[in-house]
Amino acid sequence: MATVRIEYLGDLRTKCIHEKSGTEIVTDAPTDNHGKGESFSPTDLIGTSFVSCILTVVGIHCNQNDIEMKGGTGVVDKIMASGPRRIEQLKIKLDFSMNNWSEEIQERVKRVSEACPVAKSVSETMIVDIEYTF
Repeated sequence: MATVRIEYLGDLRTKCIHEKSGTEIVTDAPTDNHGKGESFSPTDLIGTSFVSCILTVVGIHCNQNDIEMKGGTGVVDKIMASGPRRIEQLKIKLDFSMNNWSEEIQERVKRVSEACPVAKSVSETMIVDIEYTF
C-alpha cells in the first residue's frame, strides 16, 4: 500500500492524502513560481518536515531516556535559489527553553536533532542553519 496518494487539482494545486489516516494536505505553487501561494508549497513542506522531524526525534529520545520534555517549538525560513530552482538554505530556529535542561542534555538534543531522518535525506548541497534556544 502506498504511503501517500497525490492528486492534481488544477491551477498548480495538489491534494495529498495520507493513506493510513485519510489526513489531507493541499499544496499550492508559491507566488514567485506562478502560483497563488494559498497553501503550503511542496518546498515549504520540506522545511516543515525538517522541523517536525527534529521535534519528533527529540521527543523520542526524551521518552527513551526518562528526560522530561515540556515542549519545543520551531520556525523555518526557506531560501530559494535558481539555476536550477531549488531550496538553497533552511534557517531553523528551535526553542526548548521551557524544559530547563542541563548542558549535557542540551548537547544530546543537538546531536539527536542533527541526525533526524529528514536531515539525513536532504541534499548535502542545501545549507541548513539551526539555532537553538535552551
